[in-house]
Amino acid sequence: MSSAPRPPPQLPPDAHKGDAGRVLCLAGSESMPGAAILCARAAQRAGAGLVALGCLDATLLTVVPAAAPEAVLVDLSEAFERGGRVRPGARERLLARAPHAVLLGPGLGDDARTRAVLTLVLETFEVPLVLDADALNALDGAPERLRAARAPCVLTPHPGEAARLLGREVPRESAGRAAAAQELAARAGAIVCLKGRGTVVCAPGEAPWVNASGNPGLATAGAGDVLAGILVAYLALVRSLPDAGWSALDGARAAVYVHGLAGDLAAASRGARALIASDLIAELPGAQLRFEGGAATPT
Repeated sequence: MSSAPRPPPQLPPDAHKGDAGRVLCLAGSESMPGAAILCARAAQRAGAGLVALGCLDATLLTVVPAAAPEAVLVDLSEAFERGGRVRPGARERLLARAPHAVLLGPGLGDDARTRAVLTLVLETFEVPLVLDADALNALDGAPERLRAARAPCVLTPHPGEAARLLGREVPRESAGRAAAAQELAARAGAIVCLKGRGTVVCAPGEAPWVNASGNPGLATAGAGDVLAGILVAYLALVRSLPDAGWSALDGARAAVYVHGLAGDLAAASRGARALIASDLIAELPGAQLRFEGGAATPT
């Protein structure tokens, strides 16, 4: 296993919410509103100064405020049609909150609309981008598309999603997983977080980093949405604190580690069998305090 990564940089004493990072999460749908709530709450607890949630389904405009009242809602329900047509003004709506980092994919749905959103996001933004879940499926097995991105991209596939992107199975053993992550990172020109036991974080030309935190309780619905929210918050610091020496690769490693550490804290108090995704968000404050203080993973 690899050593613990660098914690995120500290904010200056006179920091404002822009210094803490503005993020835009394009997530959730009528059938999966929880994905939007989980990633938004995770980004908030991971320190993002402002979390905007782009809502492609009007349903989210009514269900999110009670669960994540601090989030700013961006109504995109009339900007993208389900058949994939992009209506005038969609680009301007995406840019309205001037995010430092963007998350795309959790709970959006594997359909033409998600593919249209992905295309416009890649054409529009010059900030770090996290692609998760349905955004990975929207690449249609062509990770090379991301080479045209104008800022760092981070992909968060589970083994099945990685297999679809690579066109081959991903081995279960550690060496094969590392090789698969390296291959995908090289093809996409992006950072890859290949999820699973010992999540592998790999960037083109860099040696794989294998996470040491986490437990089987993380194999639960919504855990990936929480990781995606932490990731986008940490990546926002690349742009909001440009002089901090914090890179997208630093952010990816740190997010994976603290996500697993939150899972370890949750398992220690609740048991791994009982762990659910919202427990991870509840444990994020303690996990980050341990991380920043250099404390060991709980046993």
